[in-house]
Amino acid sequence: MKLGSETNSLMNHLFSRATKGQPVPTVGMGATMLSWTDRAAATIVSVEEIGGSKRYRYIVGVVEDYARRVDSNGMSECQQYEYQRDPNGRVVEFASKVGTGEWVRMARNDKGRLVKAGGGGLRIGVRDSYRDFSF
Repeated sequence: MKLGSETNSLMNHLFSRATKGQPVPTVGMGATMLSWTDRAAATIVSVEEIGGSKRYRYIVGVVEDYARRVDSNGMSECQQYEYQRDPNGRVVEFASKVGTGEWVRMARNDKGRLVKAGGGGLRIGVRDSYRDFSF
C-alpha cells in the first residue's frame, strides 16, 4: 500500500510491507484487511496457489469477521475486540506479489479474470481490528 494515496496510516503501510517470514496462507487462518486508517479482522476462506505466474504467487479469499469491542476506553486508540467468523460474509480477494510477498486487493472483471482493484492491503496470520475515530 502506498502511503498517502492508498492509506493514510503509517501502521497500515508498515503492516502491508512487513511480509518477510509471513506464514503460508491456509483456509481458516486469521487475517487483517488494511484500509485508509482502519483495520478489519478477517478469516481466510479460500487459497489458490498460482504456478508459473510471474506476477502473483497466491490468491486468497477473505471474509470480514464480526468484531465486538470489549474494552471501555471510549473513543481511544487503545481498543480490544472479540472476533467471531461470519459464515455468510462477502468474499474479498487478494493476491500476493512474487518477490515482495505484498498482498494486493483484486477484483474479477466481466470475463472473470483477476485485475488489481486497489483500495486496501492484507496482513495474514493476525486478526486485528481498529477504528479511527478522527474521521
